[in-house]
Amino acid sequence: MNEKIRFYEEMASNAHVALNVMQYDGWLLRFAIGYTNRANSISALYPSTIDLDHKISYCEGCYKKQNLPCVFKITDQDMELNAALQKRGYEVVTPTDVMLLDLSEQQLSQEGSCMFWEEPIGEWLTPYFLYEGIMNEDSQNTFCQMLSKVQVDTIYCGILHDGKVVACASAAIEQGYMLLQNVVVDPQFRGCGFGKMVCSALLSKAKEEGAQYSYLQVIKNNEIALNLYAKLGYKKVYSYWYMKKEVIN
Repeated sequence: MNEKIRFYEEMASNAHVALNVMQYDGWLLRFAIGYTNRANSISALYPSTIDLDHKISYCEGCYKKQNLPCVFKITDQDMELNAALQKRGYEVVTPTDVMLLDLSEQQLSQEGSCMFWEEPIGEWLTPYFLYEGIMNEDSQNTFCQMLSKVQVDTIYCGILHDGKVVACASAAIEQGYMLLQNVVVDPQFRGCGFGKMVCSALLSKAKEEGAQYSYLQVIKNNEIALNLYAKLGYKKVYSYWYMKKEVIN
């Protein structure tokens, strides 16, 4: 794998942490009770020695034991694996771009009324779950467990409007790189500029704390988010997608 891609993939894995990780001949198998593909997928980050078809079959068995679909996270550099998975009936899910912003080139400010927390306390979690539509208690608990396992520096941000948090986002900072994630706005106030406001506030705060770059992951068909991030100055670095095979009982 390209060293630059591996660098971003390692940092992203440290920021969005699975509950359990298994190492297998250069591949990382992540498990988090099915909550998000990112935390329940296989990444081929390091050199391999075992036959490819054998490795895929082994991974399928591991996920079948967990009653989970077998999902591979594929980057631009994994085309041999991608072709092998296609032959086995895997399908593309959620094509995504990884984008980068050089913070040294940005004049950033914390607009509006914003609040910051080092940990995801209830003031941040309650509106985040509501606006993201995560109402299932088991999913909420899994998400909180995942957040508790993050070992890099984090910032959680909320934008206040009339005394109410109307936009949320979070950042994870490692080696001078800040991952912008969990950006969500109250549906009643979408299109009012609060998304840009919460992103700008977090970028400014992260820069104050020593971040030199920001990167993010955005689904290719999310035009609203793509337009927002383009306006902020983010540029595409590479793409990834998931190859997914449903559980066969």
